[in-house]
Amino acid sequence: MKVDVTAERALDPEVAVEAEKSGYDAVWFGETSHDPMVSIALAARSTSRVKLGTGVTIALARSPMTLAVTANDLQLATEGRLLLGLGSQVKAHVTRRFSMPWIQPVGQMREFVLAMRAIWRSWHEGEALDFHGDYYSHTLMTPFFNPGPNPYGPPPVFLAGVGSKMITLAGEVADGFMCHGFATERYLREVVVPSLRAGRATSGHELDGFEISGLPFVVTGATEEQLAASVAGVREQIAFYAATPAYRAVLELHGWGDLQIELNAMTKAGRWKEMGGLIDDEMLNTFAVVAEPDQVAAEVLRRYRDLFTRMHVYLKAELDADVLDSIRDRLQADG
Repeated sequence: MKVDVTAERALDPEVAVEAEKSGYDAVWFGETSHDPMVSIALAARSTSRVKLGTGVTIALARSPMTLAVTANDLQLATEGRLLLGLGSQVKAHVTRRFSMPWIQPVGQMREFVLAMRAIWRSWHEGEALDFHGDYYSHTLMTPFFNPGPNPYGPPPVFLAGVGSKMITLAGEVADGFMCHGFATERYLREVVVPSLRAGRATSGHELDGFEISGLPFVVTGATEEQLAASVAGVREQIAFYAATPAYRAVLELHGWGDLQIELNAMTKAGRWKEMGGLIDDEMLNTFAVVAEPDQVAAEVLRRYRDLFTRMHVYLKAELDADVLDSIRDRLQADG
């Protein structure tokens, strides 16, 4: 199992330098208050081995052409180390923050990836650009705008999602799937993997060679204070995700669907700090690995060894570097 790390600091190439020196396989940059593409461009010049991923880039806030160009450039800059993680986001952000259309997100995402691949083929293989879809059409590629073949080929495309339709789509059109931290072990086994298999079958493939990237919550701490802070942080994070209507399917699988309505109402009332109190111990242990630092790797592997090809843990704890190194080494050695 490959072990990755989530960058907590954007626009800082030292994050990737430290990860490479520590032996991590990839560094993932999120799209929150900064564009992950810029962080990757900065990190590319200071590293040579570690892969650099977008975790995630909001596809539906862009066009297939703009992202095809940027990803191609980053594949060059990283010398073939880019992992292109894409997500759709939710309707409110796409329409109200980005002012982009939200019509049918699964259909849009399917066409987005296929259009982007058609653009790359026009550069790499000289295929005429003639993509026609319900949401995107690309039919013009003159030599002046054609960068030509990339010596590293196109980057692998990962799709992120929670709902079964988006997961199935990932199996059909992507090279890998990025599991949400909110996905429980049961949800992964009963919904995610079967959906991925169905998508792969649609495209005439098996799951062999398909990447599944996990991001499990981990609650731990070397001191009582660290553990308490980790518990509180993960409860709040679980509650934040549980309030989102698009993620209700995970709760419903466990019989907790009504909690989504209650938490969503609390967000609208601005009662953010109270939400974590609704995540009881049963839910905490279902969504998160709760263990002493020296037992974290063993428990993560017990749950997920046969599910993930690569993973990065979702920590809400400040742990010493040697503790983190020990967890990583154990995961890489035994995973």
